Amino acid sequence: MRPAVFLDRDGTMIEERGYLDRLDLVSPFPYTADAIVRLRARGFAVVVVTNQAGVARGYFDEPFVRSVHAHLDSLLGPAAAPDAYYYCPHHPEGVVDGYAIRCRCRKPSPGMIEQAAADLGLDVARSFVVGDKWLDVGLANQAGARGILVRTGYGAHDADRRPGDVEAEVIVPTLVDAADYILR
Repeated sequence: MRPAVFLDRDGTMIEERGYLDRLDLVSPFPYTADAIVRLRARGFAVVVVTNQAGVARGYFDEPFVRSVHAHLDSLLGPAAAPDAYYYCPHHPEGVVDGYAIRCRCRKPSPGMIEQAAADLGLDVARSFVVGDKWLDVGLANQAGARGILVRTGYGAHDADRRPGDVEAEVIVPTLVDAADYILR
């Protein structure tokens, strides 16, 4: 079993756009591809784990989420495309039947990481979660991985507002800094 780096998508890999509902709004940070290539070269699986409550809220559907991921892959290029994408389309306050539920996959619950570990043969205890929200760090804490908060996206203003029940291993400026930390 190999370790992984579980990446949040919006605000960590790409510019934060709120409910991303158009492909032309997908804008990877300039260092995202390099960070992923370096992590994969050192044997880490790179897996995206993202809450996509816009499905439950009726803003877009699951095929659109998958098209965003395919578009992101094309922007990053084959060498930097993540190994897999996992997303949670649910939200308890949603309006779309079947999606307006409480689930085990919505971060910070560990369902997406558990599924990825089972599907891809990943060692969660040797893995990292990198994200721009404290709920990403909470995901790491709940899953038994190591959490890194980046100061991009929501992390720019939330980094100093740590909830009492989560603990980041480190807070860094960007995804490339997180990759540097992981590879040291």
